[in-house]
Amino acid sequence: MRMGIGRLGQAVGAEWAKVWSVRSTWWCLGIAAALMVLTAVTLGAGTATELLRDGGPVTPFPVGAPVVSATSFVQFALVAAAMLVITAEYSSGGIRATLQAVPVRGRVLAAKALVVLCVMLVSGVLIGGVATGAVYLVLSADAFGGAAALPAGRTALDLLRVGVFCGLVSVMTLGVGAAVRSAAGTLSVVFMLLMGLPLVLVMTGSQVALEVSMRMPTFAGLAFMDSADNLTGGPIPYSAGEGLAWLLAWTAAALAAGHAVLRGRDA
Repeated sequence: MRMGIGRLGQAVGAEWAKVWSVRSTWWCLGIAAALMVLTAVTLGAGTATELLRDGGPVTPFPVGAPVVSATSFVQFALVAAAMLVITAEYSSGGIRATLQAVPVRGRVLAAKALVVLCVMLVSGVLIGGVATGAVYLVLSADAFGGAAALPAGRTALDLLRVGVFCGLVSVMTLGVGAAVRSAAGTLSVVFMLLMGLPLVLVMTGSQVALEVSMRMPTFAGLAFMDSADNLTGGPIPYSAGEGLAWLLAWTAAALAAGHAVLRGRDA
């Protein structure tokens, strides 16, 4: 048992070094940070402007709210980084060297998943924190009526939820990448899971289709992050805990599919 844990630790160390040794990781995280700040500030300013138009006194609102809403768009930059952790090795042939160094294929996927989860969870929290600070500075200006509120407990919880969502969506992407093996195919499948299919289901107008779309990863994530702003125009009809459960289920299913393909097919 200890030997297995030790070997997993070695595999995690190797994957950690790989992630930070390529420029694509830094580019994707940098783009995610810039996009998060820009989108969150825009959403926050839009909300404050609407409150000012009503003519009454502006009630400050938590600046974490626009950051949570912005995560729906920012997730795709992190998805790109997570996808490349596995698809880049298939395109370059490096997966053969990886499997020679770690012959137990489940251990390879587990090591990659642990690294992706840690990197994207922490990155989500840090990027969200930077965006929260930017939104607070902008909305504190007189032009927006001092609409910024920064409750410590609520803000910390919002950032933690953003990090967990980013981490789980990225691990789900890794699982899809292990199953599909190509960057274009992985991006297509993940886009459909996160945005394409849920929107198509919502547009059908069917109550059954709407209920199904609400359980897909993005809407489950919005429920988990307690977002009041979503593409359906109404509240998501279940709790944050159920949203987390659906996110975990999608992530587990993607990893299981990736593991099955990784074990059953040659590199």
